[in-house]
Amino acid sequence: MLSIFKEVYSLDKNCYEKGLNEYILMENAARAMYEELKDFKSICIVSGAGNNGADGIALARMLLDKNRKIHLFLPMGVKSEMAKFQLNVYKNYGGEYSEYTPANTTNYECYVDAIFGSGLKRDLDSNINQIIKALNKRNGFKLACDIPTGIDENGNIRGEVFKADKTVTMGAAKLALYNDLVKDYVGQIKIADLGISFNNYISKTKYYLLEQNDLDLPIRKQYNSHKGTYGHLGVLVGEKEGAGIISALAGLNFGAGLVTCITKEKIQIPYEVMHDYQISDKFSAITFGMGMGNFYDDEILKLAKLNIPMVIDADMFYKEEIKLFLDKKIVLTPHPKEFASLLKLVGLGEYSVSDIQKNRFDLALKFSEKYPNIVLLLKGANTIIAYKKQLYINTFGTPALAKGGSGDVLAGMIGSLLAQGYHPLKATFTASLTHSLAGDISPNYNLTPIKLINNLSKFA
Repeated sequence: MLSIFKEVYSLDKNCYEKGLNEYILMENAARAMYEELKDFKSICIVSGAGNNGADGIALARMLLDKNRKIHLFLPMGVKSEMAKFQLNVYKNYGGEYSEYTPANTTNYECYVDAIFGSGLKRDLDSNINQIIKALNKRNGFKLACDIPTGIDENGNIRGEVFKADKTVTMGAAKLALYNDLVKDYVGQIKIADLGISFNNYISKTKYYLLEQNDLDLPIRKQYNSHKGTYGHLGVLVGEKEGAGIISALAGLNFGAGLVTCITKEKIQIPYEVMHDYQISDKFSAITFGMGMGNFYDDEILKLAKLNIPMVIDADMFYKEEIKLFLDKKIVLTPHPKEFASLLKLVGLGEYSVSDIQKNRFDLALKFSEKYPNIVLLLKGANTIIAYKKQLYINTFGTPALAKGGSGDVLAGMIGSLLAQGYHPLKATFTASLTHSLAGDISPNYNLTPIKLINNLSKFA
């Protein structure tokens, strides 16, 4: 996994204290962007007045070549000392620049946004909004310097947003790039090396980006084994029985040796899944909440007395009884609306879905600070996993997963790994990453829960 930071000013400052200076870091930042753009023959760079703009000006100087068309636009002039310095050097090498006019930014192969970067703390003014809107209409590859203009330091949208094909972010990954609200704008994210190794640049953090090598798939290596070796998952099937059955099938297909659907009455279930009417401690793990309705309201107390790992989903986040489980070894898997209800029930505040989306990281941490031993998985375009006051972000999600039943599959997958003896955090990492990657195999409009389950064996 990769460390992420809410801000990198302190990391830059540490570099200065050890003998590097702002100019050296800026040269390396510009060089990283140059490597992405050196094969283009015509490039339009729009730079701001501060140090993000200075990065853009340094890039323009590196790209100057008689065989390449370069135009630098400075719609806000230059204000920072580094921007003034870089502009002077650029001019010394014969570079030209002008104020921005939309008519002058047509017919370039590439457009670079170096206006604000990570320093944005306010809404964009109308002039910058118009510039970004015009740039977004241009055909050509679009690269953002550090953070696309229009995204503030917390990952919220403050006006028109530059829609990048790639964002080159300086030194380390910034948390703002991973908020759900900006996923359609940041494009591919590349971290620029600023002249020292990544491990020498970074410090401690509580934010991490999950990578594919964080998977720990339940591949069976023990030949002398039987079905009981791989755990027994119980799945409560409630009012909307399809949700529970989907979870059970996902659990069976993700390695559990036995999976049982627990129902109130006899229903048709797949032949490979077992059936029971009783909640008991014979299971290695239990998954419940999906489509539950009010079917088990009179038996929740019995569930709460069990001392086995659990995955709690969906309808349970609207019930006061959820509080009976918060001292247990559990994984919670709410979507934003369910998370808003959960926060209210546990006394952490009243929030709208919009509030949740704007403050996903802070609110997930807030919950984890109160309940550090619970694994929280907050669903979204980028999934957040919180545990022991640290956040882990899964960015592999795809629009294909925006289908009813996808969350039921995920709950069954996590439950399956818990039943097989995984630590709740590792179970959640592995299930979440696998779920996302399996969702990226089929065409993104026709994925169904059953296709997703069938894909579990195909992506690795």
